[in-house]
Amino acid sequence: MGEEPPNNLHQIHAISLHLSPPDLTNEHRHPSNNLHRPISKKPRMKSTSRLFTISLVSSWYCSNIGVLLLNKYLLSNYGFKYPIFLTMCHMTACSLLSYVAIAWMKMVPMQTIRSRTQFIKISALSLVFCVSVVFGNISLRFLPVSFNQAVGATTPFFTAVFAYLMTLKREAWLTYVTLIPVVTGVIIASGGEPSFHLFGFIMCISATAARALKSVLQGILLSSEGEKLNSMNLLLYMAPIAVVFLLPATLIMEENVVGITLALARDDVKIIWYLLFNSALAYFVNLTNFLVTKHTSALTLQVLGNAKGAVAVVVSILIFRNPVSVTGMLGYSLTVFGVVLYSEAKKRSK
Repeated sequence: MGEEPPNNLHQIHAISLHLSPPDLTNEHRHPSNNLHRPISKKPRMKSTSRLFTISLVSSWYCSNIGVLLLNKYLLSNYGFKYPIFLTMCHMTACSLLSYVAIAWMKMVPMQTIRSRTQFIKISALSLVFCVSVVFGNISLRFLPVSFNQAVGATTPFFTAVFAYLMTLKREAWLTYVTLIPVVTGVIIASGGEPSFHLFGFIMCISATAARALKSVLQGILLSSEGEKLNSMNLLLYMAPIAVVFLLPATLIMEENVVGITLALARDDVKIIWYLLFNSALAYFVNLTNFLVTKHTSALTLQVLGNAKGAVAVVVSILIFRNPVSVTGMLGYSLTVFGVVLYSEAKKRSK
């Protein structure tokens, strides 16, 4: 049927000579032979991948912190006191740029809304999303960025509360224990904040609670496989719905804001560029967040997210020179420490 196995030493010797590796001494005598060998691309690919990840994280940090600081500058320092209109500009930019990224640039496959029920669920999420962004922008009119970030760090507390109230989902007891320093830190930071403003604080807490409510609602409403959307597609549908919600609110609560903005532009055309750049930056916050989530691990994302708030605090203090107290910084540090413990406890309980 096949070849017979070698039955004498001569045949074995012949086979071994045929399969033996090339003579290495020839390579030593002629080194130029090695020049034609392909160079391994693995180290170069690894370094390119590392550089890409670093640039991605840097873009995420810059867009997140940039839009936060520019919002603060416009609403507080510049005197543009129209947070609802500003949010509507953000959502308009997100609508247009999301469509460009998905429909034209094909960054991710377009997912379609499959039913009226799914549309209603997305609309409900969009409404909560609007409330969280508008309230957050209102709080920036009255509070420094450093304190705004300290209050915003309590999101895990509200997420745990809403998850329990709406799904009766209980976490491990250790997870709830880690929330104690999160809340305690904000209480300490509030007591030691030189620029504390009660209305601004209420708006900031409400924005943080709404942000947590959106994440819990999203897990409940879009839980089935047929209704799940990635964050880019979800933004594509949520943003225009948000514009529909925000337009009447802007017309009623911020009367003649377009006329006022145009009048400001006649005196200082930079306001138009500020609004355009700020709105585009608001979209890139969502885009870079999606890309960083895609290209890094969950643990890396948690660490980077916790560090981002601290970086924003330091940068805002350096730029706006707002007064800070030792008590306030200790309170914020305790909150961040609690958030890190919470993340670790959640990871271990899974």
